[in-house]
Amino acid sequence: MPLRSQPNILAGPYLNRSSQWRSDERLLLTALADPKTLIVPVWRTQNLIAAIDGVTAARFIDGLELLGDVDAAELILLGEFRGRICFAMEMPADRPPAIDNTAQFRDLRVLAGELPPDEAGLLAYARAMILWRERHRFCGRCGTPTIALQAGHVLKCSDELCGLQQFPRIDPAIIVLITDGERVLLGRQAAWPPGRYSTIAGFVEPGESLEDAVVREVMEETGVVVDGVSYHSSQPWPFPSSLMLGFTAQATTSEVNLHDEELEDARWLDRDQIAAGEVSLPTAHSLSFRLIEDWFDAGSTIPLRAQEHVRMWNSKPVP
Repeated sequence: MPLRSQPNILAGPYLNRSSQWRSDERLLLTALADPKTLIVPVWRTQNLIAAIDGVTAARFIDGLELLGDVDAAELILLGEFRGRICFAMEMPADRPPAIDNTAQFRDLRVLAGELPPDEAGLLAYARAMILWRERHRFCGRCGTPTIALQAGHVLKCSDELCGLQQFPRIDPAIIVLITDGERVLLGRQAAWPPGRYSTIAGFVEPGESLEDAVVREVMEETGVVVDGVSYHSSQPWPFPSSLMLGFTAQATTSEVNLHDEELEDARWLDRDQIAAGEVSLPTAHSLSFRLIEDWFDAGSTIPLRAQEHVRMWNSKPVP
């Protein structure tokens, strides 16, 4: 299956991360005083989204709007976005702060596909960095509060005798489309609404290669043996802090045995069943959908996105 040149949603060159700026204190202070500087607010892992005249877009805050109310140490430099320096900021409040009556704090996981791709990527990055900061406010070795360095990209233990430094981390997870050529194997978790199915996924364990993780996860969850593991593409998935590494694999057995109770059901589906809407497919901005789509389109004269009866998790038509 050939790789597609278009980046997955939440990925791509949407931002100049400008890592050299993180240690330039003078530049950072100048940026904070610049009215052109953008602030990306995050409240309880939700992003500020505006919907005006049917158009969904991210809502940013101009630097001067909050000047005087911002602790610079709490800001995280994201980089240069559309020619403007950009910071992420956590909004500490029991209720969503009233910033703009046209915008609301909403879950990016649901809305990412409705946003311009560069905005979706930026909001995902901001969300991931804020969540990492929230989870590492104390030293993991001695429990002392941490202090932010490098424009928020390093958290250091404030106890000089310890001095442990922590850096942003991601959790690698494989996600795989299993096929026997004319069918794919999709599964569902019991907690999902009826009809929802997706590709098989799981976290990579210490001391394990990505290919080994694919084989192990498929066997553990479905009992199916696979080989011919091939890399497809990747996608940042900050829900909460994963990097999804997409693969395809060929099944060498077909009998499904649900071993570890991770899945409530797993079933083989051909293109006609998918096109008829027998199951609800993942959201179109997910890597899971892209894996299914590439396989489907490779063997169909009518693309998956043009199929009339295809069902999606969010009950909306495929864009």
